[in-house]
Amino acid sequence: MATTTEIVLPGIVEPEQLLVRRRPTPAPGPGQALVAVEASGVSFAEQQMRRGRYFAQPAFPFVPGYDLVGTVAAVGPGVDPALAGRRVAALTKVGGWSSTALLDAADLVPVPEGITPSEAETVVVNGITAWQMLHRVAKVRPGATILVHGANGGVGSTLVQLARHAGIRVLGTSSARNRTAVSDLGAIPLDYAAADLPAQVRALAPAGVDAVFDHVGGPGIVDSFRLLARGGTLVAYGSASTRDDKGNPLLPVVALAARLTVWNYLPNGRSAAFYNVWGGRRRKQVFRARLREDLGQVFTLLAQGVLTAQVAAELPLERAGEALRLAESRTVVGKVVLVVDHGTEPGR
Repeated sequence: MATTTEIVLPGIVEPEQLLVRRRPTPAPGPGQALVAVEASGVSFAEQQMRRGRYFAQPAFPFVPGYDLVGTVAAVGPGVDPALAGRRVAALTKVGGWSSTALLDAADLVPVPEGITPSEAETVVVNGITAWQMLHRVAKVRPGATILVHGANGGVGSTLVQLARHAGIRVLGTSSARNRTAVSDLGAIPLDYAAADLPAQVRALAPAGVDAVFDHVGGPGIVDSFRLLARGGTLVAYGSASTRDDKGNPLLPVVALAARLTVWNYLPNGRSAAFYNVWGGRRRKQVFRARLREDLGQVFTLLAQGVLTAQVAAELPLERAGEALRLAESRTVVGKVVLVVDHGTEPGR
């Protein structure tokens, strides 16, 4: 019998306490596809989830894995048989850290040839997030100047590249050790820990920046809003500053959303928005069409060499704890990726 290997997060534990579990591989039902997972990423969401701090926290125990790339191994009734053997990508929120995944076939996005699984994986949730924030939320035009916090991270490094390709000037914050990496991406590097960071931004953009992309939240969000030019947009997409806090994980998100709402009523010509990659999920057909279109655009740019996949490290699925620890160290540029070798997987 074929078996599936998966990584289980049993509770609020250290990365080294993740569990490796094996179970029988399921068969796809109507409308479903069984995907042999080849790569799944370690996102900031998993860092929050292991602390019980994700705003839509799954109940323990569960299999983490916000997105994945793999090959369709089998399809269920009602699914085009031609899908079998195709490489695809999917947003999952949970379940990606597994050697197989049972998914609705309608949620799968084709991956073009010429891209490795790890390369494609780096731009699934990161690429969708960056593309939609830049082009659908902030709608930044060529010639504009933007500020990207965490420009060395998974989303940030992709956002910088997309913006530069669109003819947008980018100021990117990071730690001092990642200054060169941020510069190599095409951004003007700034030390996020500098006491005079707002002054440095104003010196580079005296009239203010046209958009700020902020995943940090916390008190610094005020500076992000103040640095906007008239007509500019602040896009908040996380609250990394509260990752290690205690208490209800919803409170920082609610407080942030409330603050952004209030700012939108100020008569200063600036706007603020909170981005959630799952926004609009209730309208499934629209959500799926938009996901396929936007991720398709990102994959095309990756295949053309316009985007460079920011793979920080590749580790086997069974070493997920080590991968999570590395991602949490904040010392890497890009995304840590878990890979599955189906040639050596038990039960195959």
